[in-house]
Order: sequence, then structure tokens, then C-alpha cells
Amino acid sequence: QVQLVESGGGLVQAGGSLRLSCAASGVAFNINSMGWYRQAPGKQRELVGTITSGGSTNYGDSVKGRFTISRDNAKNTVYLQMNSLKPEDTAVYYCTILKYNFWGQGTQVTVSS
Repeated sequence: QVQLVESGGGLVQAGGSLRLSCAASGVAFNINSMGWYRQAPGKQRELVGTITSGGSTNYGDSVKGRFTISRDNAKNTVYLQMNSLKPEDTAVYYCTILKYNFWGQGTQVTVSS
């Protein structure tokens, strides 16, 4: 059974930081590119960023310079470090295995003013 479990979300004040984790199981994690997406209520899903099996990253324009994606293949985990958070970052954050378009259940991030 392939499974992705996001964690680390919560409530934070604007300007603060959070680190999200996505633990994968049932998949050859080390050879797969991973992505982070987010979706706010009433809004379309938005790409946050991606990381390849080799560790190369790309980010959406709205988070460049503030968010960092990393991975630990030994732990089958991808991370999303979020700094300088803004209220508009409020959303449910999802990770995905890009090749298979397979999603976790998401973790809520709420940023207050």
C-alpha cells in the first residue's frame, strides 16, 4: 500500500516559521521526484515546489526565497521549511509523488495577522 502522511502543520503568527514533513511508504522513494502543493478554501490547488530524486528544487513564485524543500532518502521523507509566513500562505498542504500523481491527506497551515 502506497501511503503519504503529511505532518507539522499548525497555527502560526505572520512572520513565523513551520516545518512540514511528508513520510512515504510502499514506494521506491529514492528514485521519485516529489512535490508540495497547497489549497485554500475556495481556491484552486497551487504548486508550492518540487524536488527531484537528485535533490534539485523548483518553487512557485509566491514562495521563492521563503520556502525550502529538502529530502532525506534514508527516512523516506520530504520536508517543506516555511519561513516568513504570510496570511496568504494559509492552506492545506499536500505532498505528492509526481510520477504517479499520488497524494497524501494534507496538513493544515494557518497564518494569523
